[in-house]
Amino acid sequence: MKAETMFTPEDRRDFLLGTFFQLLVIAHWCVAFFYAPVDIHQGAVYRIMFLHVPSAFAAFASSLALCVLSIVALRKRQENIMALAKGTAEVGLLFTILTLATGSIWGRPTWGTWWTWDARLTTTFLLALMYAGYLLLYGSLAPGPGRTRVCAVLGILIFADVPIIYKSVTWWRTLHQPPSMIRQGGSTMDPEILGTLVAGIVVMCLYAAWLIRVRGRNLILADEVESASFQTFDRQ
Repeated sequence: MKAETMFTPEDRRDFLLGTFFQLLVIAHWCVAFFYAPVDIHQGAVYRIMFLHVPSAFAAFASSLALCVLSIVALRKRQENIMALAKGTAEVGLLFTILTLATGSIWGRPTWGTWWTWDARLTTTFLLALMYAGYLLLYGSLAPGPGRTRVCAVLGILIFADVPIIYKSVTWWRTLHQPPSMIRQGGSTMDPEILGTLVAGIVVMCLYAAWLIRVRGRNLILADEVESASFQTFDRQ
């Protein structure tokens, strides 16, 4: 059998979409480095914002998707939904770690430190811990209503952390600057910087959605293969 016959039309579509989104990410980075103007206060180091902020939005969007899937799972109790939720948590953890890493790199020249227990840093770190806890919990429990119920509740709680992260800079005294993109009275950012940043957020969220779709499909297929293997073993 030729290798190309092993791929379904859906596989080819996912591959093409993934390639397209990855090219969009690369194109956005090129725009961020060569088109967006230099910030008058921070200089060129601020450009990491074009990776940091979109990664944060992708992590937050993943938590919203996980919350929705968790609510659906509580009602329908389908293992396919739980597999997709697990894939969503994996992608959310990936982008949360990327957010923390790029934030630390940005903070070193800006604040003079790699890490501080700032309110926004702490609540974002908590988001990463909750994603990791979700995955550990999912892997430690046997499939069934019990796992669905426990993981779904945690999935909803994970999203509850996102508004706290966003409002942390106004609720508490932090090193982070107040909101400059979404704020009353309009954005204070340069239009070219704002446009580049918004484009990056859209691209990164689309890329995260593709990752969730592909990872979810792989987990569903893995569950189907495992279930078929158990059925074959029981017949023997």
